[in-house]
Amino acid sequence: MKQHEKVVPKSLQQVIDKVKEYYSEDREVQKLFENCFLNTYETTLKQDKEGTFVITGDIPAMWLRDSSAQVRPYLMVAKEDKEIAKMLRQVIERQWKYILLDPYANAFNQTANNQGHQNDRTDMSPWIWERKYEIDSLAYPIQLTYLYWKATGDETILNDQLKEVIETIYGVWKVEQNHEEKSPYLFERDDCRVSDTLLRDGKGGYSVETGMTWSGFRPSDDACLYGYLVPANMFAVVALQYADEMLQEMNDSTTLASKCRELATEIKVGIEKCGKVNHPVFGEMYAYETDGAGNFNLMDDANVPSLLAIPYLGYTDANDQVYKNTRNFILSRHNPYYYEGAAAEGIGSYHTPDHYIWHISLAIQGMTATTSEERNRIVNTFKATHGSTYYMHEGFDADRPESFTRSWFAWANSMFSEFILSEIGMHVPGSPLDKINFSK
Repeated sequence: MKQHEKVVPKSLQQVIDKVKEYYSEDREVQKLFENCFLNTYETTLKQDKEGTFVITGDIPAMWLRDSSAQVRPYLMVAKEDKEIAKMLRQVIERQWKYILLDPYANAFNQTANNQGHQNDRTDMSPWIWERKYEIDSLAYPIQLTYLYWKATGDETILNDQLKEVIETIYGVWKVEQNHEEKSPYLFERDDCRVSDTLLRDGKGGYSVETGMTWSGFRPSDDACLYGYLVPANMFAVVALQYADEMLQEMNDSTTLASKCRELATEIKVGIEKCGKVNHPVFGEMYAYETDGAGNFNLMDDANVPSLLAIPYLGYTDANDQVYKNTRNFILSRHNPYYYEGAAAEGIGSYHTPDHYIWHISLAIQGMTATTSEERNRIVNTFKATHGSTYYMHEGFDADRPESFTRSWFAWANSMFSEFILSEIGMHVPGSPLDKINFSK
């Protein structure tokens, strides 16, 4: 990646200068932040006649999830920088188009070019790179739309197309409350590892109705062990609350706003009733997944939405006791994806090699930490684990950070940037962390 291939907008340079001033004695953080903060802007935004297409980095497709997270830090300057605001709106409108094209797909091509996993046995189209159904792929665009509205005050984003998108998402989440009997979704991939396909002829793991909504895959793009992915359902609750607020602002004369409220309540009741366990060591805590029939998967994954990210998503507060119990479990060896090494300790993923920690999870740990000691420790971990590249990666070896996956992974760079900005008191307007004053 060549540095500064584009002219850096004044608004972004001012943010970089603020970080440099705050970390005036730390050249390492200064360089890391400048590289990572500009990475999405400089290397992943592709302009065409339809506006802005966002690649993930080393994969030339646009994930609904990744693209939302990649551009999220730029919301902090969108009010004063009209060009940044225009870019953000183009990303949002591109996401809307894709959702209306197929709400079960997670990643899309820039044109109908037949790239990606066209041999998967599901309802593919030339526009779709991958059709792994994930709750968060629908929650992220609602969140980005809402935060764009809050950051810019641009009420024209609250329009009929948004209403159509919300109605489409509502319809999918409602159907997937009863996946066994009502869902049209099937997915199978041949000649792959088991996490890249769904069992039972593409139907996925068995689940019973709980009020929660089913997901085929995690935000890692790995198949769920059980159909109710608890942190993704938490994200759906928050997204539905955002949708309700936006619809009410639009003076929605239909029942869609009330339907969103009702569905949010149903999902939340399901989470609180069926998504928690009493752990013998940590007490009452949230499970990562459940089937609604008494089976639980106790773990956390590095990708967001995660259990660690609950306050970041806005489902509950960082000081909530059940969250604190869950966090204690997650950041311990009881979590099968928590790793400790000579260079770092933190959460990894089934998606990457054993003993590999993710920079995304470290950023979330930092942004949900309630003590300055923990946050300072996370800053130092970032400085010690970029493998002399001055960029963040997907996963890195906890003992040897120079061994890592994905040298060009814009989502991780943006998450690191958002964490550092939170350290200097800058948050995305309207986001949950914007309302929290952690101790310094």
